[in-house]
Amino acid sequence: MSPAIHRQPVEGARAHPAALDAAAVDALAQARCGDPFALLGPHPTPQGRIVRAFMPGARAVEALDATEARTIATLDLVDERGLFAAIVPGDAPYLLRTIWPDAAFIAEDPYSFWELLPEEDLALFSAGCHPKLTDLLGARETWIADAPGVRFSVWAPNARAVSVVGDFNGWDRRRHPMRLRHRAGVWELFVPRIGAGERYKFAIVDAHGNELPLKADPMAFRAEAPPETASIVAPALDHAWRDAGWMATRASRQAKDAPISIYEVHLGSWLHKNGAELDWDEAARRLPVYASALGFTHVELLPIAEHPFRGSWGYQPLSPFAPTARHGEPQGFARFVDACHAAGLGVIVDWVPGHFPNDAHGLVRFDGSALYEHEDPREGLHPDWDTVLYNLGRREVRNFLIASALRWLEEFHVDGLRVDAVASMLYRDYSRADGAWKPNEYGGRENLEAIDFLRAVNSIVASRCPGAITIAEESTAWPGVTARVEEGGLGFTYKWNMGWMNDTLRYMARDPVHRQYHHDEMTFGMMYAYAEHFVLPVSHDEVVHGKRALLDKMPGDDWRKRANLRAYLALMWTHPGRKLLFMGAEFGQQREWSHDRQLDWHLFDDPAHAGLVTLLRDLNSAYRDEPALHVADSRPEGFEWLVVDDRDNSVFAYLRKADGARPILVALNMTPEPRSFYRIGVPHAGFWQEILNTDAACYGGTNTGNLGGAQTRDAPAHGHAQSLELVLPPLSAIVLRLDHATEGA
Repeated sequence: MSPAIHRQPVEGARAHPAALDAAAVDALAQARCGDPFALLGPHPTPQGRIVRAFMPGARAVEALDATEARTIATLDLVDERGLFAAIVPGDAPYLLRTIWPDAAFIAEDPYSFWELLPEEDLALFSAGCHPKLTDLLGARETWIADAPGVRFSVWAPNARAVSVVGDFNGWDRRRHPMRLRHRAGVWELFVPRIGAGERYKFAIVDAHGNELPLKADPMAFRAEAPPETASIVAPALDHAWRDAGWMATRASRQAKDAPISIYEVHLGSWLHKNGAELDWDEAARRLPVYASALGFTHVELLPIAEHPFRGSWGYQPLSPFAPTARHGEPQGFARFVDACHAAGLGVIVDWVPGHFPNDAHGLVRFDGSALYEHEDPREGLHPDWDTVLYNLGRREVRNFLIASALRWLEEFHVDGLRVDAVASMLYRDYSRADGAWKPNEYGGRENLEAIDFLRAVNSIVASRCPGAITIAEESTAWPGVTARVEEGGLGFTYKWNMGWMNDTLRYMARDPVHRQYHHDEMTFGMMYAYAEHFVLPVSHDEVVHGKRALLDKMPGDDWRKRANLRAYLALMWTHPGRKLLFMGAEFGQQREWSHDRQLDWHLFDDPAHAGLVTLLRDLNSAYRDEPALHVADSRPEGFEWLVVDDRDNSVFAYLRKADGARPILVALNMTPEPRSFYRIGVPHAGFWQEILNTDAACYGGTNTGNLGGAQTRDAPAHGHAQSLELVLPPLSAIVLRLDHATEGA
C-alpha cells in the first residue's frame, strides 16, 4: 500500500516554510534552472533544515536516515508540478526514498553534495593545460561521502541551463539540473546509486532560452552503436596489461633506423564473420596472426573513435575518446592492442583533430554558440567534406584534443597516431576560393593556431609517451614537418610521402611502351627523399572512389598486371622510406575497396594471387633482415643510383647501404622485354647473390633470372671499376646482396 501524499492546498502553498516563488518553480518545471543548488537539497533556516526535491511524476518522497532504517520526514508536495519539501530535523546525512507509480528508489540527494571539481583543476582547464582532462570532464563512476554513483561534468560556458538525462531519470530534462562552475564554464552533478552501462546525454538551454537537441557527451568513454547516439557510462579501463616487454623495446622498434612495415586496415571491411563485422576479441584472434605472418611490423587502423556515418570510414568522429561500439566495448580494444603486442606488432590509429561532422547530437554549436568550432564560416567550415573545423586557437579546445590523443596512447597503449589531413589544418585557404578564407593576423595563408597546436601535441606526446610516434598525412611541401619543434619544425616523427606515391603510381599505370617518356616519375622522389623522415604510403585513398584496386591500376593482361604489381612492391620495399600498404593489395584484390563488404579472400585459392602473398612475405623478411634496406633510411649515404638515365630500356638500378652491412643492389626492368647481359657497375668486386627475384615461379613469374647470382668482372661501368652482367626479367625487380666470402675475387 502506497503512503499517503502530503499535499498543501494550492492557495496556501506559499505559506509552507519550504515553498518557492512561482518563477523559481517555473524554471525547475521548464528545465531552465541555472542554479538548482540554490533551490533544491538541504538549506539551513531558523526553523530548521529545509530539504527540497523536484520529482515530477512522483507519488511521494520521504527522507530516511543514512541507514535506511527510519523515516525522519515526509516531504510535502508544495507544488503540483513536482516540488516536494519539508523540514528535516538534525544535520546528519539523509537519503531520499522516492515513490514512483511503478517502483520506489532510495538514494542520496544529488543536491546535498558540495562542489565536486577542484578549483585548481578548473583553473588548469581554463588555461588549456590540464594534464589529465579525462579525470575532470565526462561521466565517471566514483564514490562521494560513502555514496557510489556517477559524476557528470561538461563544458558549456554559454548555456543558460544544463541537465543530465538518461535511462535513470526517464530522459526527463527536469529531473537532474546541473550546477555551473562559473570559473571554467563547466557544469557538474553527482547522481548517486547509478553506474556503468547507463545511457545518457545532456539537455542544454542556450543563452537565448532555446532548448537544443540532446547532446552526447564530448568526453564519453563509450557510446551507443550507430545509428543510436547516446553516450554510455563506462567503467574505468580494467585490463591487466601483459605487454611490458613490448613497451620497454618500443622506442627502438619505431626508431629512424628500424624497419617499419605497416599494414593499413579498415577493420569493418577486413573480414566478416557470419556476415557481420568482427568484434575486438575476434579481431584480436585473427588480425595479429595474419599481419605478423606476412612480416609486417605494425597494423594501422583507420579511425576507430565513434563516428555516426559509416561511409566516412571513421574520418568524421564525434566521440574522440570512445572506441567505436561497432566492435564492442573499450576493454575489448585494450585486449586487441595487447594481442598485437604479443604478436610483435605495433598499433597505430588514425586520429582526426582537424574537423568533425555537424550532426545535431554532437559538438556543433554545443551550448548554442560556436564552442568547439569557429563562428566565421571562412574559418569554421571545411568545403571538401562539409564538416566543421575545430577552433585550435581556443585553449579549452586544444586541451580537449590533446587529452584525446593521450587517451589512445597512455590508456590503450597505442604506439602511434597517424594525424589525418594535416595539410588542411596548416593552410587557411586549403580548398577555398579567393575571398572564401580569412587570412591570419599577418595577412598570410598559414594557420598559425594549427601550427602551434600540432607542435604542442607532438611535444607533449614525446614527453609523456616515450617511444610513441606521430605520423603526418601532409601532402604539400611544408618545410620541417618532421623537424624537431626546438628547431622550428612541427615535431612529427614521420610524414607520408604523397609525392612519391603519386608519381610512381602514375608511372606504373602507363603502358610500358610509354614509360620511357616519363622516366623522371620514378626518379624524382630521390630529389627530396631526405627532406623529411618519410613513410611510403599506398593507402586506402588510392583504391577507392574510382581510383581502382592497386592490381587493377596496372596495365596489360592479368599476367602483366600481376608482374607490374610485383615489381612495384619490390620498388617500394627497397626504396628509402618506411612502408604502408592498404589491406587487400597483399594478395592482389581486384575489385575496388568498399567499406560495405569484406575483402575478396577467395582469391587466396588462386595460385597467381597466392604468389603475391609469398612475395610480400619475402619482401618484409628481406627488409627486416637486411640492415642495408632500413638502417640508413633517413641518411643520403644509404642510397646510390647506379642506373638512373636508361630511359630507352626503362631500367633503374640502385644500391642500398649501411655501415657494417652488406650492400644491396636493386635492378628494375619496367618493360615486358627481358634484358640479357645488362651491365651494371658496382663499387665492390665479388659474387653478388640474387636474394629475391619478382619473376620467380613461386611468385607467379616466368622464372627468368641469374641462377643464384653473378660474379663481378673487371669492366668499368657507371663510374665503377667493376661491373655485373645480369639478366633482367620482364616487368620485374631483382635484388642482389654482396657475398663477403668472395669479395675481391
